[in-house]
Amino acid sequence: MKRKALVAALLAGSLLASACGKSDDSSDSSSDSGSSDGALKAAWIYVGPTNDGGWTTAHDEGRKAVEKALGDKVETTYKENVPEGPEVAQTIDDLVKDGNKIIFATSFGFGDAMKAAAEKYPDVHFEWAAGDAATDNMGIYFGAGEESLYLSGMAAGAATESGTIGFVAPFPIPEVIRHINAYALGVQAVKPDAVVKVVWVNSWFDPTKEKQAAESLIAGGADVIANGGDSPAPGEAAKAAKVAWTGYDSDQSENFPDEWLTAAVYDWGPYYTKQVQAAIDGTWKAGSYYGDLADGFTNIAPFGKRVTDETRTAIEAKKSEIIEGSFNEFQGPIVDQSGAEKVKAGEIMDFGEQMSIMWFVKGVEGEIPAS
Repeated sequence: MKRKALVAALLAGSLLASACGKSDDSSDSSSDSGSSDGALKAAWIYVGPTNDGGWTTAHDEGRKAVEKALGDKVETTYKENVPEGPEVAQTIDDLVKDGNKIIFATSFGFGDAMKAAAEKYPDVHFEWAAGDAATDNMGIYFGAGEESLYLSGMAAGAATESGTIGFVAPFPIPEVIRHINAYALGVQAVKPDAVVKVVWVNSWFDPTKEKQAAESLIAGGADVIANGGDSPAPGEAAKAAKVAWTGYDSDQSENFPDEWLTAAVYDWGPYYTKQVQAAIDGTWKAGSYYGDLADGFTNIAPFGKRVTDETRTAIEAKKSEIIEGSFNEFQGPIVDQSGAEKVKAGEIMDFGEQMSIMWFVKGVEGEIPAS
C-alpha cells in the first residue's frame, strides 16, 4: 500500500490521539543553549514531565536535536506538565507574547486550544502532534508506530512460553487499539496460538497504575509484558517477576538488561529540525506528516539479550519487507474477536479504517469500553 499517498487525503478526518502523559501541575523551562540576536524562538508544550522516560522525554530529545542542529539560529523553550484543558490557551498566549514564532503541541488534547490560537495568531506557525486537521497556519504530524509495534510483537511472541502476553493500555482510542492489534498480529506471526490480554489504566502517565496493571497481568499468567503508555513502570513489574518486557517510546535496554526485548520508538528530531529551519527560511507550510519505518521516523529500539539471533534475523527481515512495501502489518486475512472477517486474504486494511479502528483482532483478550 502506498501509505504516504493516502495520508494527505485521509489524515485530516482521522481519529488520531496521542500517546502522551497527563499531569496536574505546569512548569516551564528554557534551553541552556545560547542564542544570538535575531534567533527564531521555538516552543514545545508537553503534558508530561521531560523525565517521564517515554513520550515527553522523546519529544524533548527532539527539541534538543533542533538546538544541536541549528545552533544560534534558534532559541528553544518548553513548558511541561501542562494539563489538557483551559490552561493550554493561556500557555499558548504566553508563548506568543514571549515572541515564539513556531509552537509544537505534543498532545491530541491540546487541539481545541491550538485551533483557536491558530486563528487568533495568523502570523505564528503551529504544529499539533497527532492532530486531526491542518489549517493554513497549523500543521499536524505523527507516525506509523503500528509498524514498529508489529515488530516488537514478534519479539514478544518468540519470548513467551506460557502463550499469554499482557498489554498495559492507556486509553481505549483508535491509536491505542491500532497499536494493540498490530502488536498482537506480530505476536501471532511467531506464535499463532498466543493471546494478548489487555488491561486499561485510563491514563497516559501514571506509574503506579501502570505497574499495578502489569502485576495483575503477570498474576494472570502473562510471561511477557507490553505497555502503550509513557512510563517504564510496567518494566519494574516485569523485573520483579523476572519476565520479559517490550516498552514504548524509549530505549530502556540499559535500565532493564535482563527483561528487555525491544520497543517501538520515534525519532522526532529530524522532523522538528526541518520545520524549524523552514520557519527560519520563511518557507514553512502547514501540512500533514505521517512518518514511518521507511523514512526513519519510527523504528525499534536495540534488542535485549532475551532476543535470540534467530528472532533478530526474522524481525529484521520483516522490517525490510515493510520498508520495501512488500508487507503491511494490516494485510489480510484478519478476523476480529468474534471470528468475523475484517480484511480478506491478499488485501490491506483501508488506511482510514486503521486511523479510526474500534475493534480488536482475534487473539486479543479484553473489551473496548463504550465511550
